[in-house]
Amino acid sequence: MALDGIFLYHLKNEIADFAIDSRVDKIHQPSKDEIVINLRSRQGSKKLLLSCNADSARIHFTEFPPENPSKPPMFCLLLRKRLTGAWVTGIEQDNLERILKIRFSGTDELGDKTDYSLIIEIMGKYSNIIFIDKSGKIIDSMKRVDENKSHIREILPGVTYTAPPKQDKLNIFTDDLEVIREKIANSKKGMYKAVMETIKGVSPVICREFECGLTLDEFKKQAQNPTPTVIFTDSPKDFAFMDIKQYDNLAQIRKYDTFSDLLDYFYYERVRLMRIKARSADLFKILTTLQERAVRKAVNRSQELEECKDKETYKLFGDLISANQYRLEKGMPYYDLENYYDENKIVRIPADVMLTPSQNSQKYYKEYRKKQVAESKLNDFIDEANAEAEYFESVIDSLSRAETDSEITAIKAELASQGYIKKANDKKKEQKALKPMHFKTRDGFDVYVGRNNVMNDKLTMKTAKNYDTWFHVQSSAGSHVICETSGMQISDEAIHDCAVIAAYYSKARESSNVAVDYTLVKNIRKPNGAKPGFVIYDTYNTEFATPTIEEVEKLKNE
Repeated sequence: MALDGIFLYHLKNEIADFAIDSRVDKIHQPSKDEIVINLRSRQGSKKLLLSCNADSARIHFTEFPPENPSKPPMFCLLLRKRLTGAWVTGIEQDNLERILKIRFSGTDELGDKTDYSLIIEIMGKYSNIIFIDKSGKIIDSMKRVDENKSHIREILPGVTYTAPPKQDKLNIFTDDLEVIREKIANSKKGMYKAVMETIKGVSPVICREFECGLTLDEFKKQAQNPTPTVIFTDSPKDFAFMDIKQYDNLAQIRKYDTFSDLLDYFYYERVRLMRIKARSADLFKILTTLQERAVRKAVNRSQELEECKDKETYKLFGDLISANQYRLEKGMPYYDLENYYDENKIVRIPADVMLTPSQNSQKYYKEYRKKQVAESKLNDFIDEANAEAEYFESVIDSLSRAETDSEITAIKAELASQGYIKKANDKKKEQKALKPMHFKTRDGFDVYVGRNNVMNDKLTMKTAKNYDTWFHVQSSAGSHVICETSGMQISDEAIHDCAVIAAYYSKARESSNVAVDYTLVKNIRKPNGAKPGFVIYDTYNTEFATPTIEEVEKLKNE
């Protein structure tokens, strides 16, 4: 993802509408590469976030400012000293470069009026926030760059600020469209590289649009009339200043009213999901280990069961020796006996020379009984191990779709209740109970989806009525889906909508033509002692659906 020059151009205009003639109220530095400036104007107050983080350099108004440290860094103290109470007089961008200069009118150390500028350079790992005086000399910067780091441009206090070298590209707003068209056409490179090397201020996602058929005329039209857009899969993937077509149904496209709202949501959501992923990483590791152990147990027990299949041979040997004891003697290494169960064919039976024929017979009977008992127990062990493996698969599926800390906490509580992990000694206030996800079919039926196995059980076995309809992906892990019908006949349209939801909230969400079983709740049974989320049913129908995030989002009612 890249905050390109055209995106920054529109963002600059949006910020300027509020910021110019506003006054600096407070300044904070939440981290080594972020500052937040509280601005106050006749329109109210807003927080302007500037970040020179290598992975997320940006500038925008925010409703989710990061937490501030107890002790402000030196750069923050410097900005507070020079800019608190200052007025914003302008915001500039030079020819779609990814650099913004915010001009301030403030006071110097002696209290005399003077001008300052705060420059944010958005250039990946070379991003920086630089504070300069009215003569252009650098007062300080977030990242100091000496000659050891760069032979081209030093960024140090006292050095005159120089902008990075400009790119030799054409501006879609000011350059002739035919000149741009001709340069792209004459390029010996593919469309992607031709656009990237010709047009100033475009990111990779925009260049790919040209590969998908975007024309230069349509591009200019969208650049002049922007639409803040986020591309969303399981998490925010990318953003742009225009509508994006290249993903088809593989991603959801969300539009925003402002560029600041877009960036605020995009990075807040990305940080939130990264935090959740980090918190769930250990749990994924535990569950994967438990599942692998259960699978190994089932395999090992199956191998042992295979060894029990010859138990009848041991019984036969015992029977034949017992019936022929009168003609057998101790010390014989084997007995050649007629098998009266198989047309008196001769069977050679190994014998222990230290045992009598009677003792050899009892030895075979003992081995037969041992294998018989083992076979019975092993079948139970295999069923138990397979059930455990399926259960862990269902928990992993729930965890992979968890979007909040509360959902992860609920999954941990479920595992603790089953004895797989220790119960957390959480002395904090008990969290508010999670509710199922809520959807509405296109024709108005309410649909509820479990977030974890415990919620699945409660939703299906306690909350749902017998006449409601239950949905679940066939032969795979997934959420229980309940369509509340109030006793009415469920429509084909609602069945399809519910099948899409059930397929999406399952392990098969990336598949197409997913089989989803559905039946009345009264047909669902939970065996005694079964793991959370496990139910059985005999009477059912099957609907096939291909889930897409776009279709699911349209059905959401939260």
